Amino acid sequence: MTLQEFNKTEKDKAAKELFTCCGSEKWVSLLMQAFPFASEKKLAEKATTLWYDECSERDWLESFTHHPEIGDIKSLSEKFAGKEQEGVAAASDETIEALSKANAAYKNKFGFIFIVCATGRSADEMLQLLQDRLKNTITEELHIAMGEQHKITLIRFKKLLNNANFQFLKMSQLTTHVLDTSVGRPGKNIAVKLLQQVEENWQAIAQGVTDADGRISDLLPKERLLVWGNYKLVFQTGDYFAVNNVKGFYPAVEIQFTVFDDAHYHVPLLINPFGYSTYRGS
Repeated sequence: MTLQEFNKTEKDKAAKELFTCCGSEKWVSLLMQAFPFASEKKLAEKATTLWYDECSERDWLESFTHHPEIGDIKSLSEKFAGKEQEGVAAASDETIEALSKANAAYKNKFGFIFIVCATGRSADEMLQLLQDRLKNTITEELHIAMGEQHKITLIRFKKLLNNANFQFLKMSQLTTHVLDTSVGRPGKNIAVKLLQQVEENWQAIAQGVTDADGRISDLLPKERLLVWGNYKLVFQTGDYFAVNNVKGFYPAVEIQFTVFDDAHYHVPLLINPFGYSTYRGS
């Protein structure tokens, strides 16, 4: 379906289709005020602005209830999320069991299910993410999960409008890359958290794990621009070295930086057991 074809859909049907992209009644209602949409970019921009600036905790939590639980095989086979979570479907019985147990622990702690944009992720990577995020506070998790929900929303836009033009959706505004200079290889499977300075406090807003190339290219939804101000990336380097049977000096590395425009920010980290460096990359 093209955007032009979608714009000719009856409003009630269009609203139902958008609800399958993000299960928040308020978000859909506000978004439908801009229907028909002038372009794919205008649709994505409006959806992003409403999600972050107009919707609240109640709306975010409502959207979470329309997802199957990660690792729940029965649910994954019954609902459309199976394709989005194909890494889970291909997982071993051991990994599935671990995912189910961790998911139950997560729901018990936070009161809502684990939300993650699973596209392109292996089950093992999702398990690490789940276990890492179990260490967060409920406030941190709520903000991280709502960001993951919006990543999913944009993916579902592309599936709903499968003949539309979404080429403008390129990458997260913020990316990172870790290189272990002691061995000359990427620093893979390192947990990374992004925090924003709000007055005198730091608020977690995104979390990820470096891939086999040591990169995280999707910390933020593709249309999400960071508010200008101070941020920091926290890399769990101690866990990385411990897994590799290396005694390291730094349990974690924190990199503070300032966002002062809407350009792309690439923040690499070069590490070894007893030192690290960083710079603004491209």
